[in-house]
Amino acid sequence: MTLLRLSLLATAAAFATMGAAHAADLPVKKAVPVEYVRVCGAYGAGFFYIPGTDTCLRISGRARYEGGYMTASTRQAGTNAGDSAGYQARLRINLDARTQTAYGTLRAFVRLDAGSRTGYARSGTQARIGQAYDATGVDQAGHAQQFMNVDKAFIQFAGLTAGRASSFFDFYAHDFEIYGATAGSDVSSTNLLAYTVTAGAGLSATLSVEDPVFRRSPIYAPAGTASPVSPVFVGYFRGAPIGVSGVDSIQRERLPDVVGVLRVDQGWGSAQLSAAVHELNVGNIAATPAAGANVSVAHTRSVEGWAVQGGLKINAPFVAPGDALYLQSAYADGAQMYTGYCAFTGCYTQLNNGFQGQKIYQSFSDATVNPFTGQLQTSQSFSAVASFLHYWTPEWRSAVFGAYGEQDFSRNARLAQGALYNVLSFNGAANLGSNAVGAPGTRFYQLSQALRDTYQFVAGGSIIWSPVRDLDIGVEAFYTQIGVKHGRAIDSDKSPTAYANVAGINSGTFVPRTVTQDSVSQVRFRVQRDF
Repeated sequence: MTLLRLSLLATAAAFATMGAAHAADLPVKKAVPVEYVRVCGAYGAGFFYIPGTDTCLRISGRARYEGGYMTASTRQAGTNAGDSAGYQARLRINLDARTQTAYGTLRAFVRLDAGSRTGYARSGTQARIGQAYDATGVDQAGHAQQFMNVDKAFIQFAGLTAGRASSFFDFYAHDFEIYGATAGSDVSSTNLLAYTVTAGAGLSATLSVEDPVFRRSPIYAPAGTASPVSPVFVGYFRGAPIGVSGVDSIQRERLPDVVGVLRVDQGWGSAQLSAAVHELNVGNIAATPAAGANVSVAHTRSVEGWAVQGGLKINAPFVAPGDALYLQSAYADGAQMYTGYCAFTGCYTQLNNGFQGQKIYQSFSDATVNPFTGQLQTSQSFSAVASFLHYWTPEWRSAVFGAYGEQDFSRNARLAQGALYNVLSFNGAANLGSNAVGAPGTRFYQLSQALRDTYQFVAGGSIIWSPVRDLDIGVEAFYTQIGVKHGRAIDSDKSPTAYANVAGINSGTFVPRTVTQDSVSQVRFRVQRDF
């Protein structure tokens, strides 16, 4: 046994020696070092270094549920009105990349929003600019909608901002609201190129060149006249206009909007003064005027609309930590979206329909084409907003807000469109829809809604509970009223066929229901998690 044990040990030693010799002849593979993700503390919480680079990245996002109720006044057949409930779910993904350079921080930020909405919660505004897609089913058309928006995609470097970002003109931008019901500019996604100069004591000045498309309200064009064409007179008989042609009123993209901003940010709060110019630029008159034309109409000249805005934010920690008050007011000529007069009922349209079967339609056009001269006549608008946020405890907060606004059209503009209507009616185009002005001096002219001076009033409040960090559970309620500033207007809900019976209204054989104002109340519930 002793000899056997010695033989086995000798054999094992021999094999071990041979294996070691062979292993020494083979190349040695070194293990690749593991590169761990490192925390980047230079830009706040959540940033980490992208492996192999000196760029810090933060990934964040949001999930939201929202449901609500809004009063509806009609169930008229053939319309999308009547929904009193609405629901939506939304998602948001943010990527924030920053690199420190010899010239300061180089930043790139992108944000993608998407969601699904039904009922009155669907957005006509986003559908009009191609960011939302409506369903086509019988019960879904006009009631169900998917949307996707490249909300942000910009670069910041040494004072330069380039890409898709919030307009620099904006200040309050519905900061304390869930729905964003108050008037006031709030263009969160536009294409721009801006440069900001900063000075001491929190002072800064910005010059921004911005995409005009996201600030346009359509030029007025009466329905029934090959819309969007604005008719003009090109023929006269014994001094009276008879021949009618049309100006292509689709706006061209030529000059950008130019925005200038002066701002101060300090411990007490912020203040901002904004100004902007906005070109209105339409097409030519039709190449082949109507028969009998014998007058040459001058090319419609471009017009520079403009807007100014002042805003003030006052931090109020003396009431409670986190409390703040916003005050803001804006005025615009030919640039209605800069005052945000259309914020609640829907922008990018001539007439609103945001009340789910409302009685009065507001005209939102930035300008009309004078049918006698072929030139643009601008509208004017203004808005004023106040909003206060109060923290009852670190977990409970409330906001109260209110706004008032008006939009006016010159008396001459409506009279000129009335003269045009008279000629079109004589030529057999009497039924021009709810955008018809009517012949001056008639009952219909006094009652029609088109190009009427209107006002808008909004008041509301909210309460939000944040039981843990980055989770909000809240409810908001508000009241909105719109109305004509002078006289009465046809009730589009109680007399839906009035615009098809102009002759009856003028002769007195048909007496439509009339109103001076319309209103709506809305309640929204939201659960939102940011991460």
